[in-house]
Amino acid sequence: MSALAFTILAIALAGPVPEMLARASWPMRAPRAAVVLWQAVAAAAVLSAFSAGLAIASRIFTGEIAALGWPLWLCLVGVFALTLLIGARLIIAVLRVAIGTRRRRAHHRMMVDLLGECHDDLDGARVIRVPETLAYCLPGMRSRVVLSEGTLTALTGPELAAILRHERAHLRARHDLVLEAFIAVHTAFPRFVRSGSALAAVRLLVELLADDAAVRAVGPTPLARALVACSVARTPAGALGAGGPTTVIRVRRLSGPPNSLPISLAAYCAAVAVLVVPTIAVVVPWLTELLRLILI
Repeated sequence: MSALAFTILAIALAGPVPEMLARASWPMRAPRAAVVLWQAVAAAAVLSAFSAGLAIASRIFTGEIAALGWPLWLCLVGVFALTLLIGARLIIAVLRVAIGTRRRRAHHRMMVDLLGECHDDLDGARVIRVPETLAYCLPGMRSRVVLSEGTLTALTGPELAAILRHERAHLRARHDLVLEAFIAVHTAFPRFVRSGSALAAVRLLVELLADDAAVRAVGPTPLARALVACSVARTPAGALGAGGPTTVIRVRRLSGPPNSLPISLAAYCAAVAVLVVPTIAVVVPWLTELLRLILI
């Protein structure tokens, strides 16, 4: 029963729950709490999958074939193999995303350093001679904020300050690590289980967090104008840009109601519950069994 419960929970947390969360409108008013909830759901999904595998392993490797029956035993073996596959895919995805993304960033950083100019009056941002309105950052130990000459021409002083604060917020909060973790979890689960909209929802939320940092510095109007000016620019792979396909949603949000503290508190409580319940369900039975063996 525990293996079945963990399997159902893992499937729910990998597919239906993220799908419902991605369609909800309340994260727009509590982006930070929503990111925490997303992280809790992803961690609980992985924990539940491994817990199902452990519970199944304790049955199929204890010589209970006769008690279970061959059909059920083979079904458990199949689920256990799927759990091992998810674990292997997760490890491979983490390594692939980490190595590949950092390699692309290092190459792009080298090109920016060669072709761009460092402007101390722009908080050390690199300016490249491109007429398009480009504004993005390259996270990492040697982070860079990159602007184009077209951006300097198109934006006013407050708008430029908003874009710089937006990109610096990405670098300071290491939003790239949040996205990498979700990409790895998204890749690890099979397509028929995982939610296709989860990754897009988290990408939007980290942009909202950077937008909030810019609003606190210069206000919503300069940021909205800057986002519109940079909306058509393409962000290089591995970078975090100010524009993108979610610009319309983000600009509309700037004229809407402010972030809600009650919604944030409710989301934080939900995140704790989502993460703690599977953990307790895993730890308590195993500790009980361990104590029983020790006392014997």
